[in-house]
Amino acid sequence: MAELSTVARPYAKAAFEHAVGRKALEDWAGMLTTVAHVVEDDDMRRRVLGNPRLSSAQKVDAIVEICGDAVDDDMRNFLSLVGQRGRLTALPVIVEQFALLKAQEEKRMDVDIVSAFPLDEAQQDKLASALAKRLNREISITTQVDSTLLGGVILRAGDTVIDGSVRGRLNRLHEALSA
Repeated sequence: MAELSTVARPYAKAAFEHAVGRKALEDWAGMLTTVAHVVEDDDMRRRVLGNPRLSSAQKVDAIVEICGDAVDDDMRNFLSLVGQRGRLTALPVIVEQFALLKAQEEKRMDVDIVSAFPLDEAQQDKLASALAKRLNREISITTQVDSTLLGGVILRAGDTVIDGSVRGRLNRLHEALSA
């Protein structure tokens, strides 16, 4: 997967810079998401993208035809460039990286919180405001419950993971005592 993200990075950056230059960030985000959904379809992967008899232009035409009016000429040109390089299957990862660049531009961050018990609104708001202050970003929270944590929470914000769970503390204590 690391290789695919390395391949996708320059395409995501180019698409992002183009979208910012045209002041069409939301439009490009929508078009890229639509295209990625088409490319992720198993039938599309098997019949079109995996078909060695089809040229890259024919593959792009098939994607554009399915997307219809959801893509414009600029997106078609972008898809042609990606297709010429044989990277159409990387489109879902390109979209992920584009979304990260967009969130960074908008000073927004998605945070996943895993807790031992369900968090009420007040607890979620308190965590969101503390994270917003610390990260200097607008925070969007999603929560999950994992009873194996025993207590506490694990926060995942981009590449940052803060493990404040009882299970994590016990594991660190075990490692320290075993060393």
